[in-house]
Amino acid sequence: MPNIASVLKTEIQRVARKELRAETQQLKKTVTQYRGQIAQLKRRLQALEQLVRRQAKGGGRAVAAAEADDDSGPSLRFSAKGLATQRKRLGLSAAAVAKILGVSALSVYKWESGKTRPRARQLEAIASLRKMGKREALARLEA
Repeated sequence: MPNIASVLKTEIQRVARKELRAETQQLKKTVTQYRGQIAQLKRRLQALEQLVRRQAKGGGRAVAAAEADDDSGPSLRFSAKGLATQRKRLGLSAAAVAKILGVSALSVYKWESGKTRPRARQLEAIASLRKMGKREALARLEA
């Protein structure tokens, strides 16, 4: 027959582990959020440092050119469903579209599923894909 003291001790240990687990779970979530914010701030800092370097090099011309590129050009919209529809309209596989755009097939798959968004350079290629017909797409694929 177990001793009351040992039963009480094991029960206290069990409850303490349960409480500790709940506390550490919340801390893990918070740490994950902070790490994401830190990574975002690092990317932002890196972009700003590049801008400062360009400005120091070019005497301000590079910054003005960068701002002109952002504001003056037409904004390209992207829709995951639209890309899939476009691909089906052309009768191409995701791998074929990837070859035309100069990216991997996995990238096209992720764009179509909505998991990621293409970069600005890739958006321009996708926009040119919209203007293409089946014959031109097949010609580009073979070239």
